[in-house]
Amino acid sequence: MSLVKRYALVETGSKYSTSYAAYFYDNVLKSYISPFHDIPLFNDQKGYLAHMIVEIPRWTNAKLEINTKSTLNPIKQDVKKGKPRFVNNIFPFHGYPWNYGALPQTWEDPDYVDLHTGAKGDNDPVDIIDIGCPLTQTGNVVIVKIVGCIALIDEGETDWKIIGINIDDPRHEKVSCLKTLKDNFPGILDNTIFWLRNYKVPCGSGQNKFAFEGEYLKDREFAMEIINCANISWKALVAREACPLSLARASDPKCDVSKHSVLINEVNISLNQ
Repeated sequence: MSLVKRYALVETGSKYSTSYAAYFYDNVLKSYISPFHDIPLFNDQKGYLAHMIVEIPRWTNAKLEINTKSTLNPIKQDVKKGKPRFVNNIFPFHGYPWNYGALPQTWEDPDYVDLHTGAKGDNDPVDIIDIGCPLTQTGNVVIVKIVGCIALIDEGETDWKIIGINIDDPRHEKVSCLKTLKDNFPGILDNTIFWLRNYKVPCGSGQNKFAFEGEYLKDREFAMEIINCANISWKALVAREACPLSLARASDPKCDVSKHSVLINEVNISLNQ
């Protein structure tokens, strides 16, 4: 069964509002799961293939993300000052210039000072950019080949951006490093740096900063190191007796499934199969 068919997205509330929440249903396990905790990180670690949870499709503006503080970790829209958050268009781009999402079973520890950046983690799963051509939808789980990474410093916190390419893009076989990425996708890396630096400028927040003093881009071996470290942080997180994040997940034997059922009934979730 393909990943798209295995994981169904069950949406509640009104999209682009504070009531919106998108839950994940596993058609194999026949249960609701947490995209943060229950979807494996790697598809093929030796082949640099990871699973990406798409939060924000290319060319869209709504700032959607896995909510780490809600039971079952649904995708919700980020809220700022009580209002759903959208990113502004930056000419010549419309919304996000690539598919944007998260790597499951990773966590940027807010108590750990990253040795590469000198800044603490942002308390979220690691972000990933898919530069491949296939269009995706919020909640899709796709396989991406890891190519490199960028260290963004966002409001004083480390916010790694892993760069990958959807293996459904026929050019993925030609891309194995930043050089081959540049050869096959001319301008994509320069545009990515430009967008990440400036996307908050229209709302008055100023430019973002990067680590490594101008050497912004790191190749895939470095990216894999970052991913593996974030996976170790996630394992330490879920091993805690008292955890600041929601750890309600279908695979957790300590999880009270009846509470999940109550939650599901309260938000009137119905699965369309």
